[in-house]
Amino acid sequence: MVFIMNVSASLTPFNSPTPQSLPMILDTLPDPAIDGQQCPRRSRLQIDLILLAIEALDIGGSEAILTFAEELDLKGIIKNRVNLWRMRSTNPMRRANIRRPLSITEAKALVVIACYIARRLTVTIRQLLIICQQMDEKQIPLEQNLRLSNYLERFRAHFKSRMNPRRSGVLALTSDEKLDELAINLLGKLLFCTGTTGMQRFWISLFDGEVE
Repeated sequence: MVFIMNVSASLTPFNSPTPQSLPMILDTLPDPAIDGQQCPRRSRLQIDLILLAIEALDIGGSEAILTFAEELDLKGIIKNRVNLWRMRSTNPMRRANIRRPLSITEAKALVVIACYIARRLTVTIRQLLIICQQMDEKQIPLEQNLRLSNYLERFRAHFKSRMNPRRSGVLALTSDEKLDELAINLLGKLLFCTGTTGMQRFWISLFDGEVE
């Protein structure tokens, strides 16, 4: 399914909303017990990768993120395309990595949106995972299934075009086989997000080993 929305890429400076103005939906995610209100490296990386998988699943994924930001009353945090790019560029593996923190509030907004989109794509995600399992059991190459092959191809293209090949984490994912493994692993995480408490459990998992 494709979500379409006209978004003006304005360069309005990012201003963090005051606690009083934060949307109530963010209260469904607990504040992690970490120093400060900034996301650690691993959390920033995982959030960006889960959004990358959504973009590979749905050719309108980027627009869907902005559309859901408006629908979920999160436009005060994710204002426009440029603002979203800045948040995602806090991923240290990105080519255009920005040395700015990703606040807990921003991270919550991205996770909420990712999980809501995943719920809309539940059938597709589940079908792709079933296909993957069946082909693995029969020892059939994954690229022989058109739907799965299209997802994997788009994911590899997105990853290679956006990640810095000189980063150590990216160097470990240079082969198509490794990227396919990552793409399928992310499908499992997206399905995990669609459960009743999936959003909360995914959020907590982002800080495993980071909490005090």
